[in-house]
Amino acid sequence: MIPNLDSLIGISVYSTNFNGIGGKIRIKPEDFQVSELISEKAKKSIDDIDGYAVYKLKKKRIDTNHALSDVFKKKGIRLKALGLKDASAVTEQFVCAGNKGRGVDNFSTEKYSLEKLGHVKKPISKKDMIGNHFKIKISECSDDLSSFDDFEKTLNFYGYQRFGSKRPVTHLIGKAILQRDFKKAVDLVLSFTSSYDSKENTEIREKLLDPTNYKKYLDEVPFQMDIERIVLSEMIDHGEPLKAIHAIPLSLRRFYIQAYQSFIFNQSLSSAFSDGENLFEAQSGDVCFDFKGIIGKYVKGMDQYLALPFVGYSYYKKTRFDYQISKILQAEEIAPKDFFIKEMQEVSNEGGFRQAAIHCTDYSSHDDVVEFSLSRGSFATILLREIMKPENPMTAGF
Repeated sequence: MIPNLDSLIGISVYSTNFNGIGGKIRIKPEDFQVSELISEKAKKSIDDIDGYAVYKLKKKRIDTNHALSDVFKKKGIRLKALGLKDASAVTEQFVCAGNKGRGVDNFSTEKYSLEKLGHVKKPISKKDMIGNHFKIKISECSDDLSSFDDFEKTLNFYGYQRFGSKRPVTHLIGKAILQRDFKKAVDLVLSFTSSYDSKENTEIREKLLDPTNYKKYLDEVPFQMDIERIVLSEMIDHGEPLKAIHAIPLSLRRFYIQAYQSFIFNQSLSSAFSDGENLFEAQSGDVCFDFKGIIGKYVKGMDQYLALPFVGYSYYKKTRFDYQISKILQAEEIAPKDFFIKEMQEVSNEGGFRQAAIHCTDYSSHDDVVEFSLSRGSFATILLREIMKPENPMTAGF
């Protein structure tokens, strides 16, 4: 039985026949440990001489953005992360200074620590990140964890975080922007509710269903709802939905479009799998990634990974998956050309390709703990979904 939340984000299948062990994750932050992996070339480029300072950031109960904001506030140094790590885990990741110089010495707070590793001549970036290693405890589960061996047969879906987790709305906002329905986008930002969200959040969102309430309830919107406050203030000031959406930070507006692309990708992967397509082995005519992540056509005998289109305005139709993708786009009333947005060109997206199956290495399990490494862009929760088969992903800690 596929949970309702999965269906809301475009996932309608399991790719393994494993029965699932149930259980919960993230009861404590220490139950979910993530260590970032960078290339050997990037590791060797770090020395003790000079250039851009590189650090190891270790944290828990704080997300990457807030940790780096706090570093800037306390030490006056701007650091850039290769990838984002959330607050509900114990994480280690590489961060790099944007300017040359000695940087700062090691220091720590209650929620994070910063360890200086050395310097690089050229700033390291997300291109140097090759993946993440996970060590996860699954509490209250059955004792069948050791019998799971389908980690190489797991589809590479986008995980719950991509869509807002408890409030799966990011892709819906993205779709409204693509359809140039900016009023709907504003309504979704302010008043979309979910049965998984808190009672307090739901109550304030229900009040914001009526635009005449905007000014009345602005001060009741909690400060952690910073995007909602931005949109509300803009709507109160001038009442123009396009301007209100424009006021949202660019990175988040781009994320909304990417979230909708992720929804289409999840649907495409689900549909192709249901139609019996082989998604774990490439064949003649397929588009693939090689072991360096370079995209190209299938070559027999090469070590390659099958890729599916990630729909944008440059959507490549000549794959065996166009049948499923075209049906989905028709049902969604969206065309590839819609991803070029004249009213907001800075969030337009040409699309691309994404690996069809998760590439999992170093897999091991013992008792109620599982360890594995995933390549960049794959979600640990998607592999855990196959292992646990949770009835309710949110109450299971996803």
